[in-house]
Amino acid sequence: MLFVSLGAVVVLGVTGLLGVGWYYTEELLTPVRYSETYPEVVRGADEGSVLLADSPAARSPGTTGLFWSEGTALLGDPTPAGDGLVARELVAGTPPAAGTPARLDREGWRDPGGLGLDYREVAVTTEVGEAPAWLVPAEDAASTWAVLVHGRGADRAEGLRVLPTLQELGIPGLLISYRNDEIAPASEDGLYHLGHSEWRDVVSAMEFAVDEGAERIVLVGFSMGGALVGQTLGNSELAERVDAVVLDAPVLNWSTTLDLEADNRGMPKVFGRVAELVAGWRTGLSFADLDLLTNPPERRPATLLLHGDEDLTVPVGDSRALAAAADSLDWPVEYHEFPGAEHVASWNQDRDRYEEVVREFLTRTTGR
Repeated sequence: MLFVSLGAVVVLGVTGLLGVGWYYTEELLTPVRYSETYPEVVRGADEGSVLLADSPAARSPGTTGLFWSEGTALLGDPTPAGDGLVARELVAGTPPAAGTPARLDREGWRDPGGLGLDYREVAVTTEVGEAPAWLVPAEDAASTWAVLVHGRGADRAEGLRVLPTLQELGIPGLLISYRNDEIAPASEDGLYHLGHSEWRDVVSAMEFAVDEGAERIVLVGFSMGGALVGQTLGNSELAERVDAVVLDAPVLNWSTTLDLEADNRGMPKVFGRVAELVAGWRTGLSFADLDLLTNPPERRPATLLLHGDEDLTVPVGDSRALAAAADSLDWPVEYHEFPGAEHVASWNQDRDRYEEVVREFLTRTTGR
């Protein structure tokens, strides 16, 4: 009976671990869908500022977008205004009337038109279907194009923050969607593969750019988009056309990213390993293949690495480790850390510094 009881305990324990692993992978692999909600309310506005009810979002430092059903505006740093209110500098746009429901978002605009830029809706032909993209031309356009790859749960608007710098340098931008985005075709299983298969859609976008006249490519990746960029560099012959890479809070190692999430939830790291096992069963992906620290891509162009030190989603330690190992990897990496910035929020935390760093890097690496 004792052996039977011990066996039952082991079976229950393993079953429980696998159950938690399955739940964990459901969150990790299931595409995120967001509905347009407006949890904040504009309390007042004038030509120089917008008043909001005090909340963590209203108090978040740096640049942020204000979105409402009929428009957007760009806001600056918050200032306490008394009576439970926060005033934020009005940087750009016309604010809505008092009483308008709104939301604050790290993205400053809905589309390139919000920046006053001409753009075209185009379709990139991928192996799973036509994926919508924004093509933003540039005056005095270079033969170098930028392909911008958003992160998990985000969309192509994540790349808008880089467009002013690209425009200044005469570099056309292609802001893409990829499989399982809300606006893009689904993969056969309808699940994220964390870069293991999505990189092929980045290659399709590069082929589109080449067909449109691009000779050289800059790849820009945010969060999970960094994993897609890494796999593109390691798996595509078109990587030879890539002269420069910009990575903002990139996922360089999914194992350590899962460990950070376990820490955030007060869970032991063993659940991360179980989640890796279950994710492999469900999708066939290999976490080892996706580890850019121990399995760097064959093509390693000049890379600008940006990361906030308050990132609780993707560990900043991985970016520090890549920067420290760059010489031994023969990978020219330039690293800039942003104090106080949360996940993919370095631009929001210090917009001027972010844009200056990106401008200087691309000027040097593309000759623009």
